[in-house]
This record gives sequence, C-alpha cells and structure tokens, in this order.
Amino acid sequence: MQFHLDSFRAGDPDLSDPNSAPGMLADTDALPAEVDVLIVGCGPAGLTLAAQLAAFPDIRTRIVEQKPGPLQLGQADGVACRSMEMFEAFGIRERVEREAYWVNETAFWKPAPSGDITRHGVVRDVEEGLSPYPHVILNQARVHDFLLDVMARSPNRLTPNYARRFLGLDIGADFVTARLDHKGAVETVRARYVVGCDGARSAVREALGFKLQGDFANQAWGVMDVLAVTDFPDIRKKCVIQSEREGNIILIPREGGYLVRIYVEMDAFTGRGARAVTLDDVIGAAQRVLRPYKFEVKETAWWSVYEVGQRLTDHFDDASGARDPRVFIAGDACHTHSAKAGQGMNVSMQDGFNLGWKLAAVLRGRAPAALLATYSAERRAIAQKLIDFDREWSSMMAAPLKSPQTPNGVDPAELQAYFVQHGRYTAGVMTRYAPSALTGAGAHQALATGFVVGTRFHSAPVVRLADAKALELGEVLKADGRFRLIAFAGRGDPAAKLRGLCAFLAEAEDSPLRRHTPKGADIDSVIDLRAVFPQGHRELRLEAMPPLLLPAKGRLGLRDYEKMFCADPKADIFDLRGVDRDQGALIVVRPDQHVGEVLPLDAYDALAAYFAGFMTAA
Repeated sequence: MQFHLDSFRAGDPDLSDPNSAPGMLADTDALPAEVDVLIVGCGPAGLTLAAQLAAFPDIRTRIVEQKPGPLQLGQADGVACRSMEMFEAFGIRERVEREAYWVNETAFWKPAPSGDITRHGVVRDVEEGLSPYPHVILNQARVHDFLLDVMARSPNRLTPNYARRFLGLDIGADFVTARLDHKGAVETVRARYVVGCDGARSAVREALGFKLQGDFANQAWGVMDVLAVTDFPDIRKKCVIQSEREGNIILIPREGGYLVRIYVEMDAFTGRGARAVTLDDVIGAAQRVLRPYKFEVKETAWWSVYEVGQRLTDHFDDASGARDPRVFIAGDACHTHSAKAGQGMNVSMQDGFNLGWKLAAVLRGRAPAALLATYSAERRAIAQKLIDFDREWSSMMAAPLKSPQTPNGVDPAELQAYFVQHGRYTAGVMTRYAPSALTGAGAHQALATGFVVGTRFHSAPVVRLADAKALELGEVLKADGRFRLIAFAGRGDPAAKLRGLCAFLAEAEDSPLRRHTPKGADIDSVIDLRAVFPQGHRELRLEAMPPLLLPAKGRLGLRDYEKMFCADPKADIFDLRGVDRDQGALIVVRPDQHVGEVLPLDAYDALAAYFAGFMTAA
C-alpha cells in the first residue's frame, strides 16, 4: 500500500486523518438536517455502499438502521471468489481469509443399495485459476464488522445511526425528504439520494409502491448451525447429500473448526406450516438423511425454517420518464431467493459496489445524473439471471432420486455435473454487463481474449518493475472510484510501444486525463494509467520509460514508482489472458473492477469517446 504521499505519516496507515471540514464527521448519534446520500439498512448491500462512499471525504453520507446495534449473528455465510476480489479492493480480504473456512472440495453422496448413503464423487469447489482468492465461509456478522471498520477508519469516520425506523419519504425537485422514527420521535433528513437496503420487507420499496413479484415454491427447508458429534467422514467438507426416501441435505462447514451448517429438506412437514416445525424436527430429518452415520447435536447456535421462493421487482430505482433517479433499492429489497445457491449476500454486495462509484461520480461533478440509470439497467438483469439459476438449482435439490418409479427425478451424477458446470456462476465471476455507455461492444476483444468486455477484470500474477515485488495485478484495483487504464505493451522496445499512448494522454486536448481531471489534482486522480510489459523486470530500464508512468504527485511532487509491471515467468499474464504479444492491448477497467472496453494501444479517438460518453469535462 502507498502512504507518506504528502508528508511522513506515523501509526496505522489504514486509519485516515479525520476530515477537518466543519460538519463532515459522521460518528455522532445526531443526524444532520441534510446529507448527500442516506442509506437505509445495515445489511450487506448497505454496508458495501457505505464503505465505498466513505472513501470520498467530500460526500456527506449517513446510514441508518432499525436495529439497536450491529448484527451479532448473521444468516448468510458464503463468500464467493468475486466478493473476495472486492474485499481486496477494500483492504479486508486478508482478514476474511484468516477467520473463514475455506471451501476446497465438495463431496457428493447418494443412496447405496442398502438404502444408506455412500460417497460417489468429490470435486474441486472452484476450478483452478478462476480467481486468486478462495471461496470461503464466514458469519455474515463478521463480514459486517469488517465493512464497518472500513467506514470507521475513513476520513469522515462514518458510523451507522441505529434505532432509526424508516417511516416514509417525499421526493422533491432537488432533495428527497426521509422521515425516521427514533425512539418515538420523528426525525427528517433531506438527502440528494436515498438508497433502500432494508431487506425483503423493505419500507423504502413499499414507499415507492414497488412489489416483489414471484411465487413461493411449495418447498420447505430447515437450516441450523450446530456443534455436533458425528462419525460422518466428510463433516469438514462441503457436501451435497441425496437420500433414497428422506430428502436431501446441503452440508457446509463453518469457520472455527467445529461448527457446521445443515440445510435439510423438510417437505414432509410442509403441510404443518413452517412455524409449526421445531428444532427437533430439523435435527431428526438430518439424522435420517445421514444414516448409517450418527449425528448428535450438542449445541445449536441458530436455526430456522424457510420456504423456497424467487421474487424480483420491476425497477431498482424511481426514475420516471426523463427524470433521473433519486431513490434506489438494493439487495434483498429488490431480489429474494433461496439460500442454497450461496448468492444472496454476494449479489447484494455487488449491487452496492455497482451503485457506490456512480453516486460518487455524480455527486463530485464527474458525471451527469443520467449515469445513475445504469444501476437499474445493469443490476436488474443480473438479478433476473440469479432468480433463474436459483429456481433451477432449488428444483434439482428438492427433486426425488431418479428411479423407475420416479423417472422425472434427479440422478446423483446429473446433480454433480450441474454443480461443476455452473461453478463459475456460483463463484460470482459470470456477471457480464451488456453493451452500454459504460461497456463497449468488444470489437477488439481478440487483442485480449481473457479480459472479456463486461465481465470482472480477471487478475493474474505480475512482477512490479521498480522493486521486483510479485503480486496480483488485480490488487491495484482499489475501491477509490477511479477508472484504470491497463496498457499491455507488445514485443519490441517497451518504451516505444507506449510512448505514443502516453504522449496522447499527457498532451492532447482530447485526452481523457486532461479533459476529466480537475485542475491542480494528481494526474491519476480520476483515470489511473498502469503498464504491463512482456519482458522480465531485469531486462527493462525504469529511467527509459515515459514520464507519465512515473508521475509527480501530491504536495511534494513525489514520484509514483508503482505504475509499471512485468510478466511473471512462472505464470505469464500475456499467455494466461490471451493478450496479443505483437500489438499489445489497452484495457479500460471501471471502478467496480469490470472491463469497460478493450482497445488497441493507438485507438486514441475511441478512448476519448468512451470517457466522453458518460463523463463531464472537469
């Protein structure tokens, strides 16, 4: 990480200096009369959005929560590889990895001829090379803790205002007025934007008149986090278990070495209603599926019964006609589904990550308000795909075992094959945004086939030129609202390959750096140029590189030596990501880590047009 830019800093580099501007600190229980963004709800979507907005000291953000304090025990626990990539951008990935259970393999069990269950297959949970980071399991409350810490360490010391129940809102021409109940007293806050992240029973969604559309399937599942004594041999592996007559189980080990989560089919109890099902019913159902193995529950940390359902709203914002959106909903407020796909918390956090940088760009004057319409357009399409996947996966998990008596059932081999086939989806890396002002059509995709336009930037190992440090290139994609230009130089003189691009960016009137960077700001404060060379780091001369790749920054005009990287000979990024070694390629990466466009290194007009299509001149 980089610090000491403007002066020497002692102490914790993750702790920002407090904002000295009057009224900007957000660590008090009193709410200001006006804010830029009011977030309702401290769930995964709300906290991700708040953590992103906390990076901008000039944006007045507040987040309110109906509960009296932070979440102590969360229901969600699966953290997909894509979410881990996002956590790296927020600087919390290593903390999550340290505490979490790593899902390395998934075991599949089926009925033996005796009627008991037997293992029939084990697969890697995530395919090799899909992400630098693992799929992990961690209590949602701890994920919240880490995001809360990011907020609290930000310049504005953003802290939630608890015990605030949302009552309603009025949408005006310039502000949205929100009404909140705080211990019996009504508070009003005027906000330029309001975001409802308040769950499946969202009061913000209700205030907008939106409804979740869809049906509950006639399937009931019990779920419990337990400490148990068992002779089941795969108790510390993720398992998908099909029994002959007693239903199915998804078993997920939890963090800490002992806790385990069990999802067990409860269709035999559906007629009684979910509220009538007891913990003993859930335990008994699990024990019957797991025969011949013993499963003795010693302590239950949490349990519940839920009905599977997939529901989605028509709109994720209040835009109407030519009017730009002022109020948004995210996470469970706009899409709900079963827990078995392990996508709820992950997709909700990506909602917040998508919206956060767009709000910041508009509020800081770097983009027109029309940019905000892309949130609903992009994220609703992703939510629809999630609903479709969850419906199919839930149906397969609830289907009886295929047999002559049940020909429409699911064969164990078919279930395992489906899991493997959709591994990229459950890892969270299959999200692909459609062509738009933010996402190109991919006309030059052949220059870098592994950086697919619209998908997340697929990281790979590199070696930093200045100090020979080996790292993942994706680690430069911090959650700071900046676009990245990743210039891959082709064969030949590396400086010559990039000299034209750097000259255009530094000097041309239509350069996006010159057009969109505020006067007096660091040259990389809006669009950050990086370079990757096919040569080894000992073959290149730092001093021969274009000055733009060694920019002078900050109050002291210090040089930034961390802009240039070389291919790692042990895992060459040019080979891994299909980058053209002769022509090179220019990858435009959005602030949410998605590839916006792939261009030739000399496509200056196309590069300028991309940014001019949605950004304002500084």
